[in-house]
Amino acid sequence: MEEYYTLIKIGIVVLAALIINLILRRVIKLLTTKYAKRVSADATSFSFLKNSVGFIIFSVVIIYIIQYIPGLKNIGTALFAGAGIFAAIVGFAAQKAFGNIISGIFILIFRPFRVGDTVYIGNIYRGIVEEITLRHIVIRDYENRRIIIPNGIISEETIVNSSISDISIKKHIEFRIDFNSDIDKALEILKEEAEKHPLTVDARTAEQIEKGSPKVMVRIVTIEEYAYRLRAWVWAKDNDDAFIISCDLNYSIPKLFKENGISIPYPHQEVIIKKQLDKFGK
Repeated sequence: MEEYYTLIKIGIVVLAALIINLILRRVIKLLTTKYAKRVSADATSFSFLKNSVGFIIFSVVIIYIIQYIPGLKNIGTALFAGAGIFAAIVGFAAQKAFGNIISGIFILIFRPFRVGDTVYIGNIYRGIVEEITLRHIVIRDYENRRIIIPNGIISEETIVNSSISDISIKKHIEFRIDFNSDIDKALEILKEEAEKHPLTVDARTAEQIEKGSPKVMVRIVTIEEYAYRLRAWVWAKDNDDAFIISCDLNYSIPKLFKENGISIPYPHQEVIIKKQLDKFGK
């Protein structure tokens, strides 16, 4: 009978833990969606807490069950007595898991990115941060796929954050023209086409406007082996608008260059064959 009551009590504790975990996760989600901006809080902290609360609650439940059941308590005491060996074995077997947890804590403390930021992780991963957990982060890429990256990998990669302080983007739009083309005309076309794009943002200060600085600056940035390389510095509201501007100009500029006799070169070689004359000039 006593064993029966013990099982009932354990069941109640586990059920209570499940209910508390569910309630706390919903409360944290409510704070994230409704009150985070009102209290100037970072959604990253709520996301991390939401995914940590279950781990903490069930760890406490397991410890309670071990202490409550005499047989398990004896086993627990034996395990704690050999804590050094046990810790070494667990540490060796789960070093990557612990590394991910520690990296997740560092992400929360130093905040190289937050939930909702647009980031580049290394040279491969790019997207919007959707979730941060103890083990990994979830990124939604621009094909609406979810990329799950362990925190340990992130801590070793270079992170480019397009949203950490200012989401506006200064996009470099570049084209190459050959040496026989009209440089001034090409620069004029590039400047006018970039300035009239509806998503281009005027980032000039009042002083720059008064001085007559252009909305979009264009320059020849280098002379290459077979071409001039032109660049336009175009400001956009965010990364998505910058991408659209780039795509639209990549479509319209080559057409305008062609209409105005401006050639976009391609790598090529010229082979000149000279006829060798014999010593008598024949």
